[in-house]
Amino acid sequence: MQELPKPWFDLQAYKKTRLLEAKYEAEIAREFLDEGLTRNAAGKAYQAWKALVAGFAVDYRDKLRNLFTGKVKIKGRKVIEKVDWVIAIMPSTALKTVSQVIGGEISLYTNVALLIHQYQYNGPDKEGIVSPYTSDEVAKNDIILLINEIEKILSS
Repeated sequence: MQELPKPWFDLQAYKKTRLLEAKYEAEIAREFLDEGLTRNAAGKAYQAWKALVAGFAVDYRDKLRNLFTGKVKIKGRKVIEKVDWVIAIMPSTALKTVSQVIGGEISLYTNVALLIHQYQYNGPDKEGIVSPYTSDEVAKNDIILLINEIEKILSS
């Protein structure tokens, strides 16, 4: 098992590894769908999307630095720029902001990824209170949409 390169050491190695992670997570998501494991597939599709956004965030580090300012102490000793921590961790709370900086299809499909993430935890809800998806089949359509977009982006 290879350790994930840290963006504060080697941005390009980090980007390459994250994009490869996105590819593998999307493949697993598709396999889960084939097995009828829709909520598991949702989780993997979301992880794939987060990895994809984190990989592309490397190219927008300078713009992101203006939004994620300050320093972060990691492991109680090393201090890094907050932008590097966000790129490395890609917390769900930063995903929308980062994707808007990247723009285009990344920003649009992040909305789908966040809805899928919500569905992963709450499952379907016919009343639409705790999940925007009224059935597993409706969620499956968006999971496939997101996986297809990941594959399209990675192939270009």
